[in-house]
Amino acid sequence: MTHPTFFNRQAVSLGEIATRTGAQLSDKNRASVLISQAGPIESAPEGAITFLDNPRYSKHIEASVAAAIFISPKYADRVVAPVCALVHPQPYKAYAQTMAMIYPTAARPEPVTGETGISKMAHIGPDVLIEDDVIVECGAVIGANAAIGRGSRILAGAVIGQHVQIGRNTTIGIHASVTHAFIGDHCIIHPGVRIGQDGFGFAMGAGGHAKVPQVGRVIVQDHVEIGANTTIDRGSNRDTVIGEGTKIDNLVQIGHNVVIGRHCVIVGLAGIAGSATLDDYVVIAGQVGIVGHIKIGAGAQIGGGSGVNFDVKPGEKIMGYPGTDIRSWTKMNMLLKDWVARSRSKIDDGESKQ
Repeated sequence: MTHPTFFNRQAVSLGEIATRTGAQLSDKNRASVLISQAGPIESAPEGAITFLDNPRYSKHIEASVAAAIFISPKYADRVVAPVCALVHPQPYKAYAQTMAMIYPTAARPEPVTGETGISKMAHIGPDVLIEDDVIVECGAVIGANAAIGRGSRILAGAVIGQHVQIGRNTTIGIHASVTHAFIGDHCIIHPGVRIGQDGFGFAMGAGGHAKVPQVGRVIVQDHVEIGANTTIDRGSNRDTVIGEGTKIDNLVQIGHNVVIGRHCVIVGLAGIAGSATLDDYVVIAGQVGIVGHIKIGAGAQIGGGSGVNFDVKPGEKIMGYPGTDIRSWTKMNMLLKDWVARSRSKIDDGESKQ
């Protein structure tokens, strides 16, 4: 449940919500009703806003006491007055937009101490460029010749290395570290993220493994979000690149020289080995392992727990370990299930004859 002291709230009218999200308000007479909280459809309190996206939850429509429900046209006629329907082809996306209106401080990590400006307990190295309206909290360290863009936030205990550039309106979370990197505008780097440490590079052989100096950078483009405790290694002899709009979950490992395209989604515990390339709009589900030096084509989807050691064509769907196309994976599982059933039947027949 939402706790009133954790997030600031502001009331927004149903009319404004409909206008800003492009939803159709079923009852125009309720356009002036103010909404200041949200919740799931099965338990949203009176006066709140909610949504229906997954058909599994459609059984809760008639019983909802929320003030309004974002809902697709398919289910709109099931909304019972006085609950108001906000009809939208993408209910969850419209709900997300509304949440950002009601809870304006919840979309990115907030300053821990509530300080504004640069804390006297932060360490700022020489020749650092800091633009207007930047927050640098206590315990943060900014190395020499770094640059921090307007409106950005460097939260408590974060470390920004020498010559690093942070764009505008970007947040670097608690105890995150950023070295050897250029970070774009409107990025969110969550607590504990590690960006720019050297990659796992060794010239291996008899008698020991010689460490290869990693002299590349990390380039994080605009509107990227990186989840807590994710690690992104700098390039060895070229750059590690995270494309515009890509969203990375917690506890993801991205190796040196990896290039990730625009608007990719990478879910928790995935690992991408060095020099792999992901084109635009790739989806990598949880616990996926991708070996180095392969290419995942644009729009491809890799299912949870899969292992991929081959190039994937654009738009292809991969599942399993070792990974295979989803049709073959489904067929193999059906055949295996049938074989197990027949084997059990033979065992049961043998036992009954005894």
